[in-house]
Amino acid sequence: MEKELTPEKLRKVLDSSTLNWSQIREEYQKKPLIGQQRALKALEFGIGNKSGGFNIYVSGYPSSGKLRAVNYFLDEKAKLEKSPGDLCYVNNFKDPYCPKKITLPQGGGEIFKKEISLLIDEVKKALLKAFESKEYADKREKIIDTFKQKEAKLFKNIYQKAKDNNFAIRRTPIEIIVIPIDEKGEPIIDKKFQKLDKNKQEELLKKQKQFKKELFVLLRKNLDLEKESKASLFQLEENVALYAIETLLQDFLNKYKKFNDVIYFLNDVKSDIINNLSEFLDGSGLKGKIALNDNKRFLKYQVNVISDNSDLKGAPIVMELNPTYNNLFGKVERESDMGTYITNFTLIRGGALHKANGGYLIIPLKELLLNYFSYESLKRALKNNEIVIEDISELYGFLSTKSLKPDPIPLNIQIILIGSPRLYYLLYQIDEDFKELFKVKAEFDTSMEYSTQNIKDFAGVIYKIEQENELFPIDEKAIACVIEQASRMVHDQNKLSLKFGEISNILIEAQHYAKLESKDKINLKYINKAIDAKYFRSNLIQEKINEMIKQNQLMIPLSGSKIGQINGLSVLDLGDIIFGKPNKITACIASGEEGLIDIEREAKLAGPIHTKGVLILQGYLLEKYAQNKPISLFASLVFEQSYSEIEGDSASSAELYAILSSLSELPIKQGIAVTGSINQKGEVQPVGAINEKIEGFFEVCKQVGLTGEQGVIIPKSNEQNLMLKQEIVNAVKEKEFHVWSVSNINEGIEILLGHPAGKLLKNKSFSKNSVHYLVDRKIDQLNKNLKKYSNTKQ
Repeated sequence: MEKELTPEKLRKVLDSSTLNWSQIREEYQKKPLIGQQRALKALEFGIGNKSGGFNIYVSGYPSSGKLRAVNYFLDEKAKLEKSPGDLCYVNNFKDPYCPKKITLPQGGGEIFKKEISLLIDEVKKALLKAFESKEYADKREKIIDTFKQKEAKLFKNIYQKAKDNNFAIRRTPIEIIVIPIDEKGEPIIDKKFQKLDKNKQEELLKKQKQFKKELFVLLRKNLDLEKESKASLFQLEENVALYAIETLLQDFLNKYKKFNDVIYFLNDVKSDIINNLSEFLDGSGLKGKIALNDNKRFLKYQVNVISDNSDLKGAPIVMELNPTYNNLFGKVERESDMGTYITNFTLIRGGALHKANGGYLIIPLKELLLNYFSYESLKRALKNNEIVIEDISELYGFLSTKSLKPDPIPLNIQIILIGSPRLYYLLYQIDEDFKELFKVKAEFDTSMEYSTQNIKDFAGVIYKIEQENELFPIDEKAIACVIEQASRMVHDQNKLSLKFGEISNILIEAQHYAKLESKDKINLKYINKAIDAKYFRSNLIQEKINEMIKQNQLMIPLSGSKIGQINGLSVLDLGDIIFGKPNKITACIASGEEGLIDIEREAKLAGPIHTKGVLILQGYLLEKYAQNKPISLFASLVFEQSYSEIEGDSASSAELYAILSSLSELPIKQGIAVTGSINQKGEVQPVGAINEKIEGFFEVCKQVGLTGEQGVIIPKSNEQNLMLKQEIVNAVKEKEFHVWSVSNINEGIEILLGHPAGKLLKNKSFSKNSVHYLVDRKIDQLNKNLKKYSNTKQ
């Protein structure tokens, strides 16, 4: 019995008059995401749970609305959370290579930075004023005078004693010289000294030695006096400096008394100022002017704000589209100075983890995995709950120049990875850390049920796309066409595609065509034009193949009947387009014991699934015709003019029809193409890309010329997948093309061979003159021929 499908079954059409479009426009634009209940529940549970490895993996295919949904839930959740504080790095005065961190309340980082800058400026002014004051000068002069008096008193006696003994003491910057003098006070030079008698010379030398010894003792005492004087001067300077800056510092200490990190820093600043007063003053001395223009001198007192959350409302949400190691974890920059590279704590730069700390960080998984150091380091940061800024070379033990090692930052964050299902399962299997760190999976579907409510929701999303992209108004028939296209995209009359990225592209392209015609509305014409134009831009190869068929370079007969020859349907997936093309399949039968031979397999051009399909054919033949006898035959199958690998089992039913035609010697109608796989019981099973296969064969037939006898046989279970182009629906309506659906081989036999398939009778034989009867009779004949040949040979 033929199972020809009516035009109504070839495409599900939405009647736009059944919906209240104005109500949909008003009510259904508010939904953030439709058809993703499973994913939404996972996000509702997971977002906000920042402990115990409950980070989220958002799994889905492109254009499924993953990012939109994540941003919606994050916005709602983050608004209710407390904003994190600011993070700063300051100089470590004890070890400049290990800068210290300071955490401050929200907005406090920049304020603290400005306050410290102003503090240093005020310190400069205060110190200048203090050290230029008359009081300081008087006290300093008094200390110096006291030292000079003590020094004069210390050397007074020895100067007088030397004079009484005809010696003079001369002090130079590098030594003290004891020189003998004569009665006139003139130094006794070498010539005079040589004229003295030896006793006098020995006496002078002895006295000179004694004076030097006494002077050495006095010099030691004088050195102690100098130290005492310098200590007094330093104490004076310290007291003056403390008095000058104490009030300024005390205000800060009172303001930040609850922040221990700040208190430690301010005390270190205070000590460093006191110990390096000369840095605040001109190098010529303490009475010089402050070097206001020497910024490098005061670099160590600056504050480096790594993360400033002053403008943040709620928890931060950061998306890092280029998750390199430095972009995630920050870096320590270097600058050139006198031909060499140097660094300091002010050159520390934060990364996405610093910006998102206390909130949420969204990362595309594919880009993360392309940066190996990033992925491994991110896992380490999540396990240790801290952010460490360090060079990759140091991280992995490579040689490098000496760099900074800033304090680690405590990490409180939720990571949201966005990627494909394949990457999720791959990491889940091979990375034991992944399953412990990303315990929440939010999986996005690519389709939803075709229902009245979902249609309304879908239309609401279209209105939202119209609004967000500032498109022309879209009329009702155009929306209905887009909804039908959504079913076509998912190859199911009972489903709607959720790939709104592709839907958006259609609408944007339709607006372009409306603009070209100076229209201000998107109607059905422009939607169809956008869909057709996108297909046309990609189907050059399909046209070339169809042209070869028309020119008989690819020999695909589309009329008449032939024994052992049938048109099967395959698909070519080129990435941006999938289209169907017919393949001539032939079967040859002869006496022999080789059984069923697949030439594609023998030539190593068949994939494992195709090979499995051929073996299933063998199982069907054995069960159908070898219950009471063996089958002795040689049967070969081949895809004619095919020179590349063949994979899949969707042509297995066509191959079986070709074999049955050869065995029964009944011709197959060449205008009918076949697709569908079979099982060993002869049931026809569903296949993929059914619309593309039908449309591909229709294009070939249309190019050669529609005869009214052409059509396609598909599995009955594929009926719900039919969303054919309107052109084919119209052709079927006009009886120029046909589509049949079958559930088993017998139904297909009757359509293709125009002959009853036949039933198995109680006596284990088939009804006479049926296809199965003729096949069984042919097998008997082949068996006899083989037996006869074997006996003759013996």
